[in-house]
Amino acid sequence: MTGKNSLSEIMWKASFLGAFLGLAAICSWGQAASIETQQAAQVDPTVRELAQQVRELRTAIEEMRTEAAAYRAETAELRRELEATREPKKEPAAEPATAAVEGNNLETRVAALEESSQLLNGKIDDQYQTKVESASKYKVRLSGIALLNLYANHGAFDNADFPSYVPQPTPFNSGTSLGATLRQSELGLEIFGPRLAGARVSGSLQVDFAGGFPNTLSGANYGLLRLRTASMRMDWQDTSLVVGQDTLFISPESPTSFASLAVPALSYEGNLWGWIPQVRLEHRFTIADDENITVQAGIIDNFTGEPPFVPYDRQKQAGESSGQPAYGVRMAWTRKLFRQPMTLGTAGYYSRQTWGFNRHVDGWAGMFDWAVPLSQRWSLNGEFYRGRAIGGLGGGIGRSTLYSGSIFDPATRIIGLDALGGWSQIKFRATPKLEFNGAFGLDNPIAGDIRAFPVAVSYFDPTLVQNRAAFVNFIYHARSNLLFSSEYRRLRTFAVDNGSQSAGQVNLMMGVLF
Repeated sequence: MTGKNSLSEIMWKASFLGAFLGLAAICSWGQAASIETQQAAQVDPTVRELAQQVRELRTAIEEMRTEAAAYRAETAELRRELEATREPKKEPAAEPATAAVEGNNLETRVAALEESSQLLNGKIDDQYQTKVESASKYKVRLSGIALLNLYANHGAFDNADFPSYVPQPTPFNSGTSLGATLRQSELGLEIFGPRLAGARVSGSLQVDFAGGFPNTLSGANYGLLRLRTASMRMDWQDTSLVVGQDTLFISPESPTSFASLAVPALSYEGNLWGWIPQVRLEHRFTIADDENITVQAGIIDNFTGEPPFVPYDRQKQAGESSGQPAYGVRMAWTRKLFRQPMTLGTAGYYSRQTWGFNRHVDGWAGMFDWAVPLSQRWSLNGEFYRGRAIGGLGGGIGRSTLYSGSIFDPATRIIGLDALGGWSQIKFRATPKLEFNGAFGLDNPIAGDIRAFPVAVSYFDPTLVQNRAAFVNFIYHARSNLLFSSEYRRLRTFAVDNGSQSAGQVNLMMGVLF
């Protein structure tokens, strides 16, 4: 009877393990499906959220590998117990036959369990791949998006594939145009370093192909590689230190659009942005389980917006000539609303600028941003700013100052350009895979500054007095790494004493994340 009890116990263990394995497979499949249906919310943040979903899927796969290894170990243990039941024992005549039958049933179940475990492990191996091998012992992960934009323009734009404003038409840039580009595709690397002083060290690098065009036949198809961001982080439980070229932390929100990844959507139309070298410190204060306050402060490379004067040499800009960095600070309050984060933030910026011949300008800006869920499916986000001499952040339609004449003339007067603007977006998530977005933005330099000089001069068109844009789009995620999108965008640009010009763009997109 002891053998029968032992054998029954073994059979019960095998049955329980088989049921557990089936339940684990179903749960793992459900987890992967859930990850697959999570969708993005912002332009660059959109790509990062989608990439985060892929990372979570990989993490789940690694956990499944661990579970499969445990299943194999338990299966081996069951097989050893099965072999033990087959050893000759001095039992009554009827019991060996019964034990043999039970042993055969147990062997069948163990074989089926092994087959299921091998099948699960094979599927995991198919999904799990080592993408990048690092020269160090620390893990490196490759990610990105291959993005095709097929666009049709009705009217003149400064840039055909991702326009920012509408210039005065000429016989060569008016009418309609049709084209396609992949230069907004992106590549990224994530580096997972050691723990140092209690902090988790990591780094990231992101590039695209929107850095211009080579001077060759069909060069428009060969976009040059361009650095977007490259930063290092040290993350403690409630504090983070970020060093490198990163997004503008004082203006974190951006509209959701895959028609404009090379620059965030509504840039120079009310959306302040920049990929700027910086050092910042962040600290999070927990108020409740679903409520916290984040404080960020840092120094920023003092960019004023003017283009490089020499193609291959790093020349100082007016802000860097002041001998001090720009300064930024932001405070944000976050809590859960409709099971989603609601964030209200306010930020400030200061920049001291030297434009030669002892001519100084003080640049500043105040910003307010919001991301508010209105229901489970509707949300509203946006930003408003008021500032002066912030062309380096995209304010004032990219201009920090206006001149009364040549900047190389000591008698030339220089004023900082006052401007205000902002944008807002409404989002509707029809399903976990389909969302609709509508947004409007406006950048409005103060007309009094534009008219301050009879003939104003700047490093960018000094006559632009207002720039507006609006778009509507849908984004459909067929899979976690496959998306389709369509967008219509309308721009209108006003010039002093010259009326306004408008143009529209239809953009069809397909993207594959990896």
